[in-house]
Amino acid sequence: MSIIQAIILGVVQGLTELLPISSSAHLYLIPWALGWLESAEFATAFNAFDVALHAGTLLAIVIFFFKDWIKLITSGFKKVIKKEDSFEGKMFWYLVIATIPGGAIGFLLDYFLEDALTTPLIIGIALIVMGILLYIVDKKAKSDVEYKDMTFKQTFLIGLSQALAFIPGVSRSGVTMTTGRLLGVKRESVAKYSFLLSTPIVAGATLYKFKDFVINIPFFVGIATSFIVGIFVIKFLLEYLKKGSFKGFAIYRVIIGVAVIALWIIRTI
Repeated sequence: MSIIQAIILGVVQGLTELLPISSSAHLYLIPWALGWLESAEFATAFNAFDVALHAGTLLAIVIFFFKDWIKLITSGFKKVIKKEDSFEGKMFWYLVIATIPGGAIGFLLDYFLEDALTTPLIIGIALIVMGILLYIVDKKAKSDVEYKDMTFKQTFLIGLSQALAFIPGVSRSGVTMTTGRLLGVKRESVAKYSFLLSTPIVAGATLYKFKDFVINIPFFVGIATSFIVGIFVIKFLLEYLKKGSFKGFAIYRVIIGVAVIALWIIRTI
């Protein structure tokens, strides 16, 4: 894998992992559309590089929400050890519990079905369907629940929805934000919770695949690129959602999904 390819994929990861448009879809579709996957050498390196890029966006989330995580962790243990009640202590354990079912189910489904679902046609359909759902739910849903007022039921259901992210094109942030909006959580609040919720899942996947990483210059370039882009994307999305909606992302998903299916049909004729 070249440095240019690593930079391109790092930018793609930084943009698409944190926006509700599916990083797994884009990280497969870009090499597919550009013909990179036709190279056996690239395809072999890409399998591990895909997960390595997530380390960059994971670092971006941890750095951006560093103070939040410190408070969540310390308050979470104080709640158990010292029986001190606080919103952060409660939210820490909400995050822990919400991560378990979605992470476990998603891991099993991804392990057994990933290869069967990673096709342009499936990805295109998933992009379109999730885009339509995101648009309808975001437009119709109420916006009366702040991050600090989220309940156990809401956080658990959002966490459980992560299991659907094993389908390339669905998007972890897309499905969690859509579920949160369906439950009446405000856009900026559900985005923040979605970012925090992704941290343990992505960290686990990164550690699980660590043994397969090829440590070289493109590896570090890709991670650094996805980290830098990721920081800007988090800041942009949280600011944008204070007044904006998910409409633009939903429309983008449908357009890209249609384009992918059209290109797939052309190539298979």
